[in-house]
Amino acid sequence: MFRLPIVKFFNRIFNRVTITVVLVALQVLWLLWAFWSFTAGRVWLFFALTTGTARVWVTGVLNGLSLLIILYLVRKDENSAYKIGWIVLIGLLPLLGGALYLAFGNKAPAKYLRERMQKVEQAHQTELAQPEGQTDALDISSRNLSRYVAKFGPYPAWRDTAAHYFSCGEEMYPQLLADLEKAEKFIFLEFFILRSGKMWDGVEQILRRKAAQGVDVRLIYDDFGSLLGLPSDFVIRMEKAHIRCIPFNPVVPLVSLVMNHRDHRKIVVVDGNVAYTGGVNLADEYINAEQRFGYWKDAAIRLKGAAVWNFTVMFLNVWNAFRLQETDYTAFAPTRLPAVQDGVVQPYADSPLDEEPLAETVYLDILSQAQRYVYIYTPYLAVGEEMLDALKSAAKRGVDVRLILPGIPDKKLVFRLSRSYYLPLLRAGVRIYEFTPGFLHAKCYVSDDRVAVVGSINMDYRSLFLHFECGTLLFHNSQIAALRKDVERTLPQCREIMRSDCRTNLPGTALDSVLRLLSPLM
Repeated sequence: MFRLPIVKFFNRIFNRVTITVVLVALQVLWLLWAFWSFTAGRVWLFFALTTGTARVWVTGVLNGLSLLIILYLVRKDENSAYKIGWIVLIGLLPLLGGALYLAFGNKAPAKYLRERMQKVEQAHQTELAQPEGQTDALDISSRNLSRYVAKFGPYPAWRDTAAHYFSCGEEMYPQLLADLEKAEKFIFLEFFILRSGKMWDGVEQILRRKAAQGVDVRLIYDDFGSLLGLPSDFVIRMEKAHIRCIPFNPVVPLVSLVMNHRDHRKIVVVDGNVAYTGGVNLADEYINAEQRFGYWKDAAIRLKGAAVWNFTVMFLNVWNAFRLQETDYTAFAPTRLPAVQDGVVQPYADSPLDEEPLAETVYLDILSQAQRYVYIYTPYLAVGEEMLDALKSAAKRGVDVRLILPGIPDKKLVFRLSRSYYLPLLRAGVRIYEFTPGFLHAKCYVSDDRVAVVGSINMDYRSLFLHFECGTLLFHNSQIAALRKDVERTLPQCREIMRSDCRTNLPGTALDSVLRLLSPLM
C-alpha cells in the first residue's frame, strides 16, 4: 500500500534530468575547485613544483603554451570574434588560458560525429546536383547567391514549388496536423526541442496512428534541447509504437561540459511532397498554448513541390549517419509537383562539419546587395565585426535596415548582450525595434521584395558557426511580400529604440564590453 508513493519519489529523484543536472553541477564545482586550488597554490604537488627553479620552469611552460595558442589563433582561418575572445581570455589568464583553450576552445565536432556525417553527405552529393534552367529567370544578384548555395551547400534551387508563409506557430499548427493526417508513405521530423504538452500530444497521436497504418515514421530530436521536456522512457515508448527515434548528439555529463554542435534544425517532410521549416519547435509556447515570456512571435514556411527534395535529403543524411537504413534515396523523391510558377525556392542547411560559413554568407550577401530595404527578425544579436559592418554599411548607403528583436527576453544575459550592439548600429542609421507583447523567436530576412530567408538561423555565433541549421531562400516568390507585410503589421506592436535608450553607467559599460568580447564563447 505504501510502495507506490515511494516508487514515485525515487523515480522523481533518479530520473535522467536530475542525474544530468547533478553530474554537470559536480563537474562545474570540480573545475572551480581545481582552478581555485591551482591559483591559490593549495595543491601540494603544484606547491612543491613552484619553488625555486621548478617554479620558473612550470611558469615558463604554461606561459609558452599560452603564447603558442595565441600565435596559432592569429593564423587560424576562423571567425575573428571567436579568436579575439580567446586571445583576451588567455591574456587575462596567461598561466591557465592556453590549457583552457586546449580543453574547451576547439570548436571542431567530435571525430565520430564528423566522420559519420561527412561520409553520408559525400555519398549523396549527386542527389543534390543543380538541375539546369531553374534560375535562368532570376536577376544577376539572385542568380549569384543561388549559385553559391548550390555549389557550397550543396543545395539546388527549384521552380515548381508552392510556398506559404506563416506569421506565427498557432497559424501553422492546424495545417501541419492536416498534412500529417494525409501521409501515405512516410513522415520525417527533425527538431531542436520536443516538450510534452498540447502541441506535441496532437502530433504524437497522428504519428502513432499513421505508424500503425504502416507509414514510415522517423523522428530526430536534439538530446540537449529536449532534455527537460521529455520523459526518460521516451525513445522506448516511440519505438514500441513503431516511431523510430534518434536523439541527436546525446548529452553525456562528466565527459564534456561544452554542449556544442546541437541540431537546431526544424524540419517536417510528408511523403516527399510537403515540407515545413522555420523557428517553430514542438512545444506549447510556440503555439501560445503556454505563456512563458508573454506572446510568442514566431515564423514558419510550408513548401509543396520540387524544393521539398532538399529537406528530404537533409533529413536522410542525418538519419543514415547514425542509423543506416538505405543508400538509395530515389523512393523518397517528390511525386506531386504543383501547377504553379512562383519564383525560385532554395532550401539549404549549414553545418559545423566544414569550414564554409554558409548561413552567415547568405545573410551578408542579402545585406550587401540590398538597394531599398532589409527587414530582419532575430531573437538574439551577437555578431562578429563582418556582420556588424555589413549592417552599418547597408544603412549608410541609404538602405532602410530594420532589426526586430524581443521585448521580453528568454535569457537576460543574452538580452543584455544583444542591446550592447544597439548604439553603434543606431549611429550608422539602422532602426531597431523591440517586440513589446513578448518574445520574438522568428529568424527571417526580407529585402527589396526580391529575396527572403525563413529558417532556424539566429544572428549569433552558435547558430552561424556551431549548430546544425537550415533555412529556405525565396527568390521573386509571392511569399516574400507576405513576410514583408507581416513585418509591417508587427512594427506597430514594437517600441523603437532611440540613442537615449542606450545610455548606461560605467559598470554597465564595462559589463557590456566584457560580454561583447566573450560572446563567441557563451
